[in-house]
Amino acid sequence: MRDLVYRTLQRLPNRVRPYAPEEVTTRAEEADPVDVGLKPSDIDEIWRMVCSYYRTGLQPAMSMTIRRGGKVVLDRAIGHAHGNEPGSREAPVLATPDTLFNMFSASKCVTSMLIHMYDDRGLVHLDDTVAEYIPEFARNGKQHITIRHLLTHRAGIPLTPPGHASLDVIEDPAKVISLICDTEPISLAGRKQAYHALAGGFIMAEILSRVSGMGVRDLLINELCVPLGFKNLRYGVSPDQLDQVAREVFTGPAPRGPFKNAMLRSIGLELQEAIPLANDPRFLTGVVPSGNVIASSNEVGRFFELLLRQGTLDGVQIFAPRTVTRAVAEHRAFRLDGVIKLPVRYGLGFMLGGDTVSFYGPGTPRAFGHLGFTNVLAWADPERDISVAFMNTGKPLITPELVIWMRIMWTIAARIPRDYGGDPNNPWR
Repeated sequence: MRDLVYRTLQRLPNRVRPYAPEEVTTRAEEADPVDVGLKPSDIDEIWRMVCSYYRTGLQPAMSMTIRRGGKVVLDRAIGHAHGNEPGSREAPVLATPDTLFNMFSASKCVTSMLIHMYDDRGLVHLDDTVAEYIPEFARNGKQHITIRHLLTHRAGIPLTPPGHASLDVIEDPAKVISLICDTEPISLAGRKQAYHALAGGFIMAEILSRVSGMGVRDLLINELCVPLGFKNLRYGVSPDQLDQVAREVFTGPAPRGPFKNAMLRSIGLELQEAIPLANDPRFLTGVVPSGNVIASSNEVGRFFELLLRQGTLDGVQIFAPRTVTRAVAEHRAFRLDGVIKLPVRYGLGFMLGGDTVSFYGPGTPRAFGHLGFTNVLAWADPERDISVAFMNTGKPLITPELVIWMRIMWTIAARIPRDYGGDPNNPWR
């Protein structure tokens, strides 16, 4: 019966051909789960759920990395990075754990932590108005918007007008900032929660640039990537890395009604229009602070492992513990977001978990991370002592298979117990 369901799903429009999971799964080195209080069957069940989602035909490629207690217990990829799109005549290229994926909106966590780093150094202050750093931002009634408002999606400038997300605009940082500065807010600063898909990241990057004297890409490399030895985790990639980046694919039905409108309001594009932009070399090699940090799933997970370890990883301190704690503390309780039309609980740059309603599964009140366009998800959960990166290239929006996607996170939450990793010295106690 289950096979019949999958075969039916695979015949729906905008699906890729799923191969037998065992034929298209590649693995990196993984620790024995027993060493961190898990059973091999726990990891097997989590991966079985990933394979179930792959079989729907909505995801050409997926890669997942899970660390527990600092050890990598799952690091695998499934599917094809290129060549398995609907109608493609290319020879399929297998995805591997080294394949690079775009974090999309989960990039906001990276940009936010750079802001927090500079706040900790006294170079910026979260409750300063943006106009103190970018005077022209005050135009059209935005003089009261603070950095904190940007981090909590309450700045009142969530919308991206049509044409503002074009590659011609994104290639010109000065033009981007000018357009945002000319924007009229749709609500008073701090009044309404409405997801800011693009504007907040560009403004925070401009603040960092004006304070530091260097672009946000160089700032990330110098402050985090070099000290920790990250091979990637950059805003965009170099031109010679383009073939290492997994290709994004529009899958599932075209959004309609309120879901179509939500896409148009947040990024100024329909879903089908956004996919070619996401695959364009100009986007992949550019700097989009809210949406194009690119890395392997292992390195995305390692970034969240850094936060899980309260700012110190492999003996190298990047953030002060209090900086991380403040960033992931609740600043906005669960409420319906005005743009994405889902209940979201926000920290300062992070989407937080919850006891019942959560992207990260039930029983995750202390989890922190971020969703990325559309099924990308990366997070850490201090109670379970885990960091997780779930990267993928299919771009469905709302489909019945969303339940299967959610079951992956439910399975992780169910199979990995809330016991602080058994470590009485865990700093999150």
